[in-house]
Amino acid sequence: MALVIKNKVKELSKSNEMRTSNDFIEALDKEVEKLVKSSIKRAKENGRQTLKARDA
Repeated sequence: MALVIKNKVKELSKSNEMRTSNDFIEALDKEVEKLVKSSIKRAKENGRQTLKARDA
């Protein structure tokens, strides 16, 4: 599941004079997925259907 916009990540790294490998994008995408899933769990535990910054 692609949650991260590859071009935006590459633009950011390029603006800082860095390159971005494909495996970095894949690892970042997995981390974002984990964060979203744990945020969903926390929101549900608090009886909410809306994710908020405090869930992250």
